[in-house]
Amino acid sequence: MPMPWTYRHSEREFKAFLQDARQRMELQSDNNTYTAVDGVLRAFRARLTPQQVVDFAQVLPSTLRAILIQDWDTTSPIVAWGSRGDQLADVQNLRLHHNLTPDTVIEATAWALRRHVRQIDLDRVLKSIGPQAEAFWHVDVDDPAELEQRIV
Repeated sequence: MPMPWTYRHSEREFKAFLQDARQRMELQSDNNTYTAVDGVLRAFRARLTPQQVVDFAQVLPSTLRAILIQDWDTTSPIVAWGSRGDQLADVQNLRLHHNLTPDTVIEATAWALRRHVRQIDLDRVLKSIGPQAEAFWHVDVDDPAELEQRIV
């Protein structure tokens, strides 16, 4: 079996994802964008069981998969989904003094993520987790072509 594309081209793939996320969030640097994305992934992860995290990780590009599980304490209690405001607060509390994420950070990350995964796989996993997970990663667009998978 050949090496999976996501491993062979992980840096290129991650740079393209960061570029999309950065533009969507209107941030000034990849460092700010990384913190924002890390916060979104941690906020989502905190609301899942370990098996759900693993299932979600399977549909992510390799670097995002690594970020998702970095510093993960699998014994932490699961956080209630709460409101979008609760989720946003969790995202913005990561590295509080270095976090410049906009209030649209979750939607912007979801928009970028959908352009870099097979949406059919992402939607299947989110559906298995439940409606809160589907809502977390939902993106409203006027033109569905905007979310077509970006090939880098």
